Amino acid sequence: MRPEDQLNAGVRYTVIPRVLVFLTRGDEVLLLHGAPDKKLWAGKYNGLGGHIEPGETPHRAAIREVEEEAGLTLTALTLRAIVHVTLASAPGVLFFVFTGAAPPGELHASTEGAPVWVARSDIAKLPLVEDLPELLPRVLEPGPLIYGHYTFSADGLRMTFESPANSRMPNVAARASSSANSRSVAGKRPCNGES
Repeated sequence: MRPEDQLNAGVRYTVIPRVLVFLTRGDEVLLLHGAPDKKLWAGKYNGLGGHIEPGETPHRAAIREVEEEAGLTLTALTLRAIVHVTLASAPGVLFFVFTGAAPPGELHASTEGAPVWVARSDIAKLPLVEDLPELLPRVLEPGPLIYGHYTFSADGLRMTFESPANSRMPNVAARASSSANSRSVAGKRPCNGES
């Protein structure tokens, strides 16, 4: 098939490809504390990651993002999840979630924020990006590849997860509270695609 045959001329739904990486060291997880002037998630904790550049595989993009945002050089990561984020209007987002053991090395901050090691027991105490309390425990445990779907409604973020070994995982609806330092779960409800 020729490249021009792949173009959709704005007729079909499109997504922006991104990567998200969680490195571990013993019982700690490497998170990025977002810079205060960051466009998305300023002051919030998230994994390392960003956009996939033209010509990159998701794996190569994940390795590059870790090097750019933390100064660590990796050779291998494990793909743990693929999450589709449906937004009110196109494009959506499709992100690939990777995990791996952290190599030795000194962490370096970037314009995106400061990488910090956080004990798993302390993660819930931090101002997290709103999907992390549900996503992070799932991807840090070994198991089959996880497929996720996020949508937004008046009630906030709705998340659905599936995996081949367990065709439906608990559905979760979450919303950020008005406080910058906390996050609340709005109960477990199925994500039925309603807005």
